[in-house]
Amino acid sequence: MAERAILDAEYLLREARQHTGLTDFGDDTLPERFALAVEQLRKINMTSEGQRAAAAICHGLLTSRLQFFEDHKRTPGLAAEVIDRPLFVTGEPRSGTTLLHALLSVDPDSRSLRFWEVMYPSPVPGLAAADDPRRARADADWREINAIAPDWLKIHPYNDMLGNGLPECERTWAFDFRVLTPTAWWRAPIGMFVGGLPTDAHAQYRIHRMMLQHCQHGDHAGQPKKRWALKGFHGPRLQAFFDTYPDARLIWIHRDPVQVTASRIAMAATLTRAFSGRVNVEEQAAIHLAATRAGIRSTLDNPLVDDARILHVRYSDFVADPVATIARFYAFAGISLSGAGEQAMRDYLKNNRGDRYGKFVYSTAMIGVDIDELHREFAPYRQRFDLTIEQRIEQRHA
Repeated sequence: MAERAILDAEYLLREARQHTGLTDFGDDTLPERFALAVEQLRKINMTSEGQRAAAAICHGLLTSRLQFFEDHKRTPGLAAEVIDRPLFVTGEPRSGTTLLHALLSVDPDSRSLRFWEVMYPSPVPGLAAADDPRRARADADWREINAIAPDWLKIHPYNDMLGNGLPECERTWAFDFRVLTPTAWWRAPIGMFVGGLPTDAHAQYRIHRMMLQHCQHGDHAGQPKKRWALKGFHGPRLQAFFDTYPDARLIWIHRDPVQVTASRIAMAATLTRAFSGRVNVEEQAAIHLAATRAGIRSTLDNPLVDDARILHVRYSDFVADPVATIARFYAFAGISLSGAGEQAMRDYLKNNRGDRYGKFVYSTAMIGVDIDELHREFAPYRQRFDLTIEQRIEQRHA
């Protein structure tokens, strides 16, 4: 009798059902989609140990999904939670979106998703006590991540927030097997896995909205409900985004695409090396140049980019005065920036220098193409959003 493969989709699905005693994955397409994800994982040349780590992650995500959907059905009032006028940040990677999100999150009138909530979303996070062990568990997870990839703190110093850190919206889809985000897959040697899995924007936003309901439910007992302040790469999915959140307001930061590309290549190379033990920098350059090109093309071609619910801002303006940029966004959204909110943002900027773990350096030479030609290619985007070519001292990524 042939030995069962470590990464066996049918076995893993069956094991998750047996472990939880639950059967409803919340989406009839999940088993087929999970099988595709497993097929992609099996194509990665992992050792048996690596495959077992990947299988353990699959088990954790599948069981978490089963429990999440069961919570949604069985918790009175949860499905009726209203997500009212949320604020979102978007932009290409490496364009200042995380700092903007962090500043929005410290406003005492706002609340953001936290990593412990999306890593361990069952039972309902909004009903969790202050000493819920999931907080400490997520802190321990993040200490492990930071130990494996210490240079990530140079790129993304916000990781020092550990389990209380600020996930991107895409992290809510980890157990949907449409993205293999490093913050779910760091224990498996797969590196930065980009693309190749089927997407469905409306289905993904359904889960995103459910996650907000789970985290909001009960957390405002006796207190005014706080507005959501969130961040994700929503540009390519604007139709589904606004179908799901018709009263949302979106601030979109635009940066010189050449610098965006160089920075994301350096980041991807660093994380791929840390999580898989090896990296082909040229391969990462090709992947992320193509991703930037696709993002820019999508932005220029999508008529919803001009939707009245979107405020477009320049990276250079945000960096020059982050709080003034947020005050402008608040005014756009019909919100007043309180004195307490402004002070919290200024305190955050004072106490959280971006280079507190060392300076992240990168070079446009990593892109591997003629940079002047690339600037010409991206000229329509710069003209559309009134950007100039970003001048910075070139430093080679270490």
